[in-house]
Formats: sequence, C-alpha cells, structure tokens
Amino acid sequence: MTLLIMAAGNGSRYGALKQFDELGPNNEFLFEYSIYDAINYGFDHIVIVTKEKFILKIKNYLSKRIARNIKIDIIAQKIDDIPIRINKNFTREKPWGTSHAVWVTRNFIFDDFVVINSDDYYGKDAFKKAAIFINENKSTNIFGLVPYKLKDTLSVHGSVSRGICQVDGTILNSINELINIEKKGDTIVDFDSNTILSGHEFTSMNFWIFNPSIFDKIEKQIREFLNNIENIEKGEIFIPFVIKKLIDLNKASVKLTKPTSSWFGITYADDKFDAMQLIKNMIRDKEYPMQLWKN
Repeated sequence: MTLLIMAAGNGSRYGALKQFDELGPNNEFLFEYSIYDAINYGFDHIVIVTKEKFILKIKNYLSKRIARNIKIDIIAQKIDDIPIRINKNFTREKPWGTSHAVWVTRNFIFDDFVVINSDDYYGKDAFKKAAIFINENKSTNIFGLVPYKLKDTLSVHGSVSRGICQVDGTILNSINELINIEKKGDTIVDFDSNTILSGHEFTSMNFWIFNPSIFDKIEKQIREFLNNIENIEKGEIFIPFVIKKLIDLNKASVKLTKPTSSWFGITYADDKFDAMQLIKNMIRDKEYPMQLWKN
C-alpha cells in the first residue's frame, strides 16, 4: 500500500510553506505523523509530490529518519507535465491543482494508495480504516473516502473551504465545494453561498483511497479541462471535481468509511500554535513517542 502526500501548495493564507514548517518537538513536519501512522498500518511506500526545488531537501531529510525497508519517492509537480497532444503554449506559475498532483505520480504508483494533504493531521484511526478498506475492496471502479464531521474541521482563526458530501448510506452521491465556511457564535455559515450548515455534514478533507485506475480517469478530465482556454492561466482541477464528474457519469463510485474526528490542520499562521500544542498533548498521552524516528 502506498501513501501519497500532496505538498506542492503555496500556503497563501498561512504566509509560508506550511507543509515544511517544523511543528513537532524535534522539528518534525506535520505530515511525518501521517507517515508514522501509515507505516504502522502496513503502508510500505511513501510518495510526496512537491515543488521541484524541494526534492533533494525532502529526500535527504526523510532518508535519515525513515527505515530503509520503506520505499520513498519524491516527485515534482511540474506545470508542463500534462497529457500528450495538449498545446503547451501558455504562461503559468501556479500548479494545476490536486487532481494533477495525483496524476503526476502515475509512473510511480502501481498498487492501492491513499491521498492526503501535507498540512493536515488525520489521526491514527483514519489509516486503520483505509487499510481495512483496501484489503476488502475488490473492484477497481470503487474508490474510498475517510470523512470527517464538518464541526470537527473548522478553524477559530478564519474561514475555510470544505467539500460537503451528499451521501446515501455509505455511498457518496455528490460533493460540493463550499469556499467560505466559518462559525459565528453557534451558527456555521458558508458566507459565499449564504448556506446555513449544521456541523454534522460529512466532509472531505482529501483523505481519498484510490487504485491505479484513477490515473486514466483523471487524465481524461485534465484533457477536457485544458481544452477550455479560460482555465489555462489560473484555473485548477481539484480531486472533488473529478470525483463528482465520475459519479455523475457512472464511471466510478465512492464508498465512505465511518467518520473520524481526530483532525487538525494549519490553514492560518495562528493555527500553528494550536497544532504544536495538540502534538505535545498526544506525546504526553503516549499516542506518539517524543522521538518519532529512532533509526
């Protein structure tokens, strides 16, 4: 099983490259705790998608910490890495989005895999549920999602964007991206759409469970996306958009695991202190060792 970590974002609201901010007691990055949890549940291949200029740094950093029996690939999300026969005559600096971040790993991942954000902590139970899902799922057209309750994913320091899931039992019917969700008093509102939310909605935090069949499916949608000239300069193609279209076209289905609540992230600079304190608390409660890596 493979863990794919997306770490190519710019961190505009955070004000720095939050994926490489040192939050643990020994200067660990937040995504190291996800790697630790994944390894403990049988994942033996770590893939990190990042900017090209960080590849050597991350490769050297992790090779000194993670056991040698764990395969590590660090891959650049290059703007010009797009499907063949697509016109490359464009000017662009911003990455193409999370779907493209997954697609660029197509020549490195050949088994079932989990996709996560580098700046989120997902909890041990999420990786346990993912491992169970992978071991039980026999269909290449069924993907998985570990959901969270919306109320457990908000920031006290500002608004957030979240993929709100519409479900039928454990089957994902649709996913809608709300981009300006904030809690005001006892009310949770998406101020962009003026939608009142209960807080109990199932929410995607980009903890997806895929198999290699997803690469061809993403590529088809990347082609469609890039053939729309309006997307070339600033548009991005996100995983929820791809999933929603696959569901609408009956090209795939997504099953949700039971929700989990052990999540925190670093959207804003002020989230950093909270995250560091939560890590200290988990070490105090012996959920993690003080020295995460011993080799």
